[in-house]
Amino acid sequence: MNEGRPTSHSRVTLSRIMTAVDVNLYGTVHGGVLMKFVDDVAGAAAARHSGGTAVTAAIDEIVFLEPVRVGDLVHAYAQVNWTGTSSMEVGVKLAAERWDVVAAEPLTVATAYLVFVAVDVAGHPRNVPPVLPENVDDERRFREALIRREHRLARRAAIQKAREG
Repeated sequence: MNEGRPTSHSRVTLSRIMTAVDVNLYGTVHGGVLMKFVDDVAGAAAARHSGGTAVTAAIDEIVFLEPVRVGDLVHAYAQVNWTGTSSMEVGVKLAAERWDVVAAEPLTVATAYLVFVAVDVAGHPRNVPPVLPENVDDERRFREALIRREHRLARRAAIQKAREG
């Protein structure tokens, strides 16, 4: 599977209106609801890029920038930023259109980076095609994904070393 796929091949957008069942005790949308939405859109992008099942292996980062409220129309945008042999980093942005505000652009409310692994029907890792950045933003995302991967692997090694000593 040497043929690569352009970044645009993996791009997915999901949208939903937040309702009263989504709120926490503070009257804003629960972080867990938004995390599931992030995982759903990232999984769709990973599956699209890999051409089959992909499972969440890690969430490197999720940052909540603004509260989301009942009635907001939230858009989740995802794309594969980087690929390894069987793993992929997916970047996600959540943007909200406030139900009570007319704005030219939706407000970015959260960002996240997740790692997915493509698996076969037996649940074993399978190869994924390389991602082919198409523009300077895609190339920047690819480079930044490599940094996050290096940090993730170094952290894992440091923890393992600490457990042994």
